[in-house]
Amino acid sequence: MALLLKSARIVDPAAGLDGVGDVLVEDGLIAQVGENLECPGAEVYDLAGKVLVPGLVDMHVHLRDPGYEYKGDIETETRAAARGGFTGVCSMPNTDPVTDNGAVVEYVRSKAASVGHCRVYPAGAMTKGLKGEALSEMGDMVDHGCVAFTDDGRGVQSAGMMRRCMDYGKMFGKVFMSHCQDESLVDAGQVNEGVASTRLGLLGWPAAGEELQIERDIVLAELTGVRYHVQHISTARGVELVRAAKAKGLPVTAEATPHHMFLSEDDITSAYETSLKMNPPLRTKADAEAVTEALLDGTIDVVVTDHAPHAAWEKSREFELAPFGMIGLETSLATVLTNLVATGRMDYATLVERMAIAPRRILGLEQVSIASGSAADITVFDPEESWTVGEDGYVSKASNCGFEGQALTGRATHVFVGGVPTLVDGVVQER
Repeated sequence: MALLLKSARIVDPAAGLDGVGDVLVEDGLIAQVGENLECPGAEVYDLAGKVLVPGLVDMHVHLRDPGYEYKGDIETETRAAARGGFTGVCSMPNTDPVTDNGAVVEYVRSKAASVGHCRVYPAGAMTKGLKGEALSEMGDMVDHGCVAFTDDGRGVQSAGMMRRCMDYGKMFGKVFMSHCQDESLVDAGQVNEGVASTRLGLLGWPAAGEELQIERDIVLAELTGVRYHVQHISTARGVELVRAAKAKGLPVTAEATPHHMFLSEDDITSAYETSLKMNPPLRTKADAEAVTEALLDGTIDVVVTDHAPHAAWEKSREFELAPFGMIGLETSLATVLTNLVATGRMDYATLVERMAIAPRRILGLEQVSIASGSAADITVFDPEESWTVGEDGYVSKASNCGFEGQALTGRATHVFVGGVPTLVDGVVQER
């Protein structure tokens, strides 16, 4: 059936669009973009007052499937993605079994095709079992649809092993994404080393534990010639390292999460909120502002969530025993709209670049655009909708959200994936 999306403000810098218009969708593709479009028999969506953009992609998500389905699974977490306005996510490989061979990649892709509410692009591990000892089956994974390589969850500890991964894997043309964490420095760190660790009486996690590996990996990327991507950057010096690499013309990109921009170590109180226990940890307000500025000036290319669902009982334990991470798919777009767009620091075109265009470019995915012939992956949001995080619960299987209780403005209302509505009036559609 044809769909006619009427009267939205269409924003797509790649197509040179920023104005009110209509979009006609037929057979999963955008058939026409213009004003006062008509199509007898089409299903009509009145989107007046809403903003329509190319479908958002989150290139750093933990779906927990296979192996940890009690935390979340492909169905529940892609449901959360749809609720948050995303048409696609890149899944991380720290599953059980680890996504380090073609069979697991095939499992993720086939299950997503069967029960998913958005597109799923699996990332494959660099090393077998994420152990940093032997190369993963990179070629096999690429043959089955792997889009990137990363040992996310801990990172490759040996510089020699990291070089071996890059040297071997560069033949496949995929980006190498690095969770930068020097375990010999971080050790059993719980929160940012400094004021927070002292105030809370918890083991500190030094910024240097992240920055040293960023610097190491940039050197290795220059040596081997691979495309290199820094995951969830959290420190001001880390930003400067990326900025210097880009100034040299190196193929280096970086991502930032809303929690590393809009929260800080000061938000962890004497109540020891485990939903604010992150990896890397929440840093200082100065770090958060440096990361935010870097996103605005383009040093940081992408907004991601590092969406990490955990069971309620896991996050209810003592701070030292609770796992790292928070869910973020349902709040990411809204936090950016609230903290950056509504305050005038970011325009809609930049939002589209950071949350739709750049993720696809880095992952080597086909771009979508609000233009005739493009796949109809479309996100629509209401920039004026006010809501409180957690007040109506979560679509994710988990509820460990660090933005719990915050008042946000702006929320996804409609999502279309290949012309199929997955979110309508804020309600995730059943398959």
